[in-house]
This record gives sequence, structure tokens and C-alpha cells, in this order.
Amino acid sequence: MRGILGLALCLGAALTVSQFSVAGKAPTTPFAAEDKAKAADAPGKGKRAQAFIAAFEKGDAKATAAFWTPEGEYTDQVGRQYKGREAIEKLYAKVFAVQKGAKLSITVTSHKLLGTDVGLEEGITEVTPADGGPGSIAKFSAVLVKKDGEWYFESLKESIAHPPTNAEHYEDLEWLLGDWVGEAEKGPSGTASYGWAENRNFIVSSFATTLNGVPVIGGTQWIGWDAIDKQIRSWSFYSGGGIGEGTWTKDGAKWTVKTTAKTADGKKISLTNVLTKVDDDHLTWHATQLTVDGKAIPDGSPVKMKRVK
Repeated sequence: MRGILGLALCLGAALTVSQFSVAGKAPTTPFAAEDKAKAADAPGKGKRAQAFIAAFEKGDAKATAAFWTPEGEYTDQVGRQYKGREAIEKLYAKVFAVQKGAKLSITVTSHKLLGTDVGLEEGITEVTPADGGPGSIAKFSAVLVKKDGEWYFESLKESIAHPPTNAEHYEDLEWLLGDWVGEAEKGPSGTASYGWAENRNFIVSSFATTLNGVPVIGGTQWIGWDAIDKQIRSWSFYSGGGIGEGTWTKDGAKWTVKTTAKTADGKKISLTNVLTKVDDDHLTWHATQLTVDGKAIPDGSPVKMKRVK
């Protein structure tokens, strides 16, 4: 049933372009600069979009399918094709028989007009059942054509909507994933672990400095992508109650993390952590340029670490 519901979702989205959403949220459509002059003629403007939404929410299969060309095609998430307005109307009838009063929520992620009579759209859509249960989410791509002054679906393909991820921005950090331990059995050392979180949108680390194998201070760190400043940032929460924020920059095999922090008793800390990849299973971790309330603290020695296998 999820694929059938996806059809209803996608149909709603493709006629709901830049300024209209049945959920009351106006989706942002990233028109290319050259398309702005054509935006007023987009398929999702005004009464046409409202008429489609009204037909859908009324559960009128015939009226909803009428927004397709007579030869229109729909392909669901598993590759099943429905060709022609009549076949699509029968599919809608099945949808509306089991899913009455559903609401649409649509985000159009891409829209482009090709000339004056063809439009391309992509987006993510969700239908929420009338009983308030969990919605069904789908990703769609559609081709629309203009006939007799009105826009119709020529073809629409549905696919699984994967949650967005920032994994591509961490390609140079993936070697860190896993568990690490200091090579020295005596003296200052450390432990650290790194793993994916939240659809690979973040890397989460737990870490500790140790002395003769005994943890001294540690904490948890969330590493994320800053889409505005186009850089990697981290937020650290220390076991002693302090918090910190860092910015990451890469230079060859070395990552430099400039961090500012505040202790639980209000002291201001600044330091630079340097992580250097030796090979896939070895790194060095060096805390440098440490200051406490502006007072410089001498650097310690780099900590040699190895991957736990």
C-alpha cells in the first residue's frame, strides 16, 4: 500500500510548485536564474493546483486522474507501470477506498521549464492519514506538458525517499571511524571512538585522556557539517561539566581542530587539537596552544594511538 499511497503523494506534489502547499507550508522551489521570467507560468500556480488538491482530498478518483494526459504513465517504487488515465484512475480508486480524508505535504526540490510547454519536477512528498497515523513518504520525478492552456502529467516515477545526509562532507574523516587506544601503557595517553549518527549527518565521538591507563577526563563530541560556512564543526561535552565548540580544517594527513570551551566553574579555555593520520590503523593526537583564562599552558607530547581490531 505504501507504493500506491506514494502515487497520490507524487501527483499532488507535481502540481504544487513554488507557492502552494496543502499543509499550509509554502515550499521553496530553487528555480534556475534563467527560469525566473517563466515562473509565472509554472504548472503549480493558482486555481489549477487548488483544483487538484480539492479532487484528491475529496477522494474523487476520476477528477484526480483527469490531471494526467490520456496516455500518461506512472511508475511506482518497485517498478510497476500504470499506463493511461484509465489505469491511473483505477489505482486512485483503490487508494481512496482505504485512505479517506488524507492530507498532503509537499516539498518541491527542483523545478525547470523547458520552453513553454514542458516542465520537469522533482521533490519529496508525504501523505498523512485522517486518523493522524504515520505518513507515507516518497520521492518523485515528473514530466509535465501543457495542453490547451493547462498543465498535465505526462509521466511520473516514484522512488524511496532516503533521508538527507551530509556523509559526502566527511569523506576525508571516514578513516577515523572505529575505536582507538593509546600505544603507551604507562604515562599520559588516551582513548577515542568515532561512529555515524542521524543518517550519517553527524559523527559522534567519545574520548578520554588517561594516565597509566586510568581515565582522567573525557567526554562526548558531535561532529557536524556547517552548510552556511562550508566547514566541519564540533560540539564537545566534557565529563567535568564543561562545553566546547571547535572548527576543523584539513592540511594533507593532518586535521587541526581549534576549540574554545568553558569549564563548569566558568573558566575560559582555548586549545588546538591536531589529529594526524599515520596510516589506516595509526594516528597521533596532540593538544597544543592550551590557555586557561588567557594563561598559556605548556604543550604536552603527542599521543600515539592505534586502531582497536
